[in-house]
Amino acid sequence: MKEKILKTKFGDIHYLISDQIREDVSTIFFLHGLTASHDLFVCQTEYFSKDHNVIAWDAPAHGASRPYEDFTYEKAAHEAVEILKVNGISQAVFIGQSMGGFITQSVIKRFPEYVKGFVSIDSCPFGEKYYSRSDRWWLKQIEWMSAFYPEKSLKKAIAKQCTKTERSFQNMYQMLSSYDKKELCHLMGIGYAGFLEDNCDIDITCPVMLIVGEYDKTGKVIAYNKEWAKDLDVQITWIKDAAHNSNDDRPDQVNKYIEEFLKEHSM
Repeated sequence: MKEKILKTKFGDIHYLISDQIREDVSTIFFLHGLTASHDLFVCQTEYFSKDHNVIAWDAPAHGASRPYEDFTYEKAAHEAVEILKVNGISQAVFIGQSMGGFITQSVIKRFPEYVKGFVSIDSCPFGEKYYSRSDRWWLKQIEWMSAFYPEKSLKKAIAKQCTKTERSFQNMYQMLSSYDKKELCHLMGIGYAGFLEDNCDIDITCPVMLIVGEYDKTGKVIAYNKEWAKDLDVQITWIKDAAHNSNDDRPDQVNKYIEEFLKEHSM
């Protein structure tokens, strides 16, 4: 894979993409979670690049895609679709972990024709009914609450909350290490509060797979996914011995299930 840069008026977006885009296979777009980077999907990009075109970005305001001016989910959706356009790709299977699932739904909200399939990994649904007044209030408090933690303790706490295995913990901690405390707290603030600004009821007509780590204790991810699965009329794919970063905790399980999903829907 090679690194490319999408230049925008808000900042440069760095992403990895297959060396050659083949017209006879589907494209998979990997979108990582909040405060992470494309390294979250290192166990997926290598595996799926054999039979698919693969894209893995550093989302706006994350990783190498910094600085980026005034992150919003609407901007992120436009940047994701622009990456497809400039590479001559008309559709992709979007695989979004946590925040990456929010961005995918922001794309579906605006550009559903670009989303061939949606694999949500430990993410949450768009929709007004899922989030109580209390939920919305707490999401708006993340930035100032995070500021009370010492920097090292904050990063370790986030990495520990997201992961179940030592390898996955070290990977997440390394991704977090690129941010200073002020930037990290602000990023979490705009990540959660910004979701509320873009959240609305949407129709998802493409095939959907919901993947959740059985030990995911981040917020109310499990509760939201149980309701989401009912509304979409799909089964949750539970990942054993995995937490919020389930694709990094248990890549063999996740890769197997995603591959089955792709084959089932001829992607």
